[in-house]
Amino acid sequence: MTPKIKILYYALWLAHPVLETALAGLMVRRDLHRKFKFFFAYILTQLATFAVLFWMYWQGNDFTFYLYWACQAVSAAFGFGVIHEVFVDVFRPFHTLRDLGSVLFKWAGLVMLLVAGVVSVSTDSSSIPPWMQAIITTQRCVRIIQVGMVLFLIFFSQYVGVSRRQRSFGVALGFGSFAIVELALVASWAGHHLVNPWMSIVNMAAYNTSLAVWVGYVAIKSPVRDNASTLLQTQRWEQSLSDIHNPVPANSLIPMFEGMVDRALSRKQPEPTDSPESARGAAASVGSFSAPPVRVPTRK
Repeated sequence: MTPKIKILYYALWLAHPVLETALAGLMVRRDLHRKFKFFFAYILTQLATFAVLFWMYWQGNDFTFYLYWACQAVSAAFGFGVIHEVFVDVFRPFHTLRDLGSVLFKWAGLVMLLVAGVVSVSTDSSSIPPWMQAIITTQRCVRIIQVGMVLFLIFFSQYVGVSRRQRSFGVALGFGSFAIVELALVASWAGHHLVNPWMSIVNMAAYNTSLAVWVGYVAIKSPVRDNASTLLQTQRWEQSLSDIHNPVPANSLIPMFEGMVDRALSRKQPEPTDSPESARGAAASVGSFSAPPVRVPTRK
């Protein structure tokens, strides 16, 4: 590694805690650490990871390698939790869709762990231990989910009333863009198109860009999202899922119609029928006041 490349490498590495500290401070100042708990915990974890790894790297500790991969596993777990947190925030007005998505995320996490375990056991490689292969597979699965989340928000943000200037979109955009670069670097490394130190430099530059995106989204004012009542198509999805979750019994229409008939009859009461005496009295009274009696003249 030449001196210029080494200076660039350490400059990009030292930029991590600077941007992460600024991001954490802005989140606390704007009281966003309560709304995005997993994301705030992810940033604090990255700060602690840098502090420990940087100190152990300069000390030449033998456990630096194992600690690095342990931190990668923790980072992957927090990254999956952040994507679920963004999903819950996006679908907050739609309770049924949010609950369905939460269930799907749990199953996706379980399948991801199963795939990581199967790949780590079935891969016959003497250069990579099984536990390291499991961490790498889990991390790649998380990156793919992050890319899928940002693509979902790009193409379906109008259906859920999320603006591209809102913080949920910014968090997903930062993770998604970094995930795309990292997956491209893995593919380049597998095809022997890119090797260290440029692979690490590009990876750190992409992560610093994501941190800058997060700082910008936290610093600016987030616009008010669209009212859920105006999203008619999404409301139809919500209502359809609610009907599937709580089906209406087949015989429930009969009491409804009976109640409608009873209410209609109670509003229209029959008029009371007059007795014969009252009818004759009314006729006499009407006859006596209808016209004065006419006297017929007689001949004398």
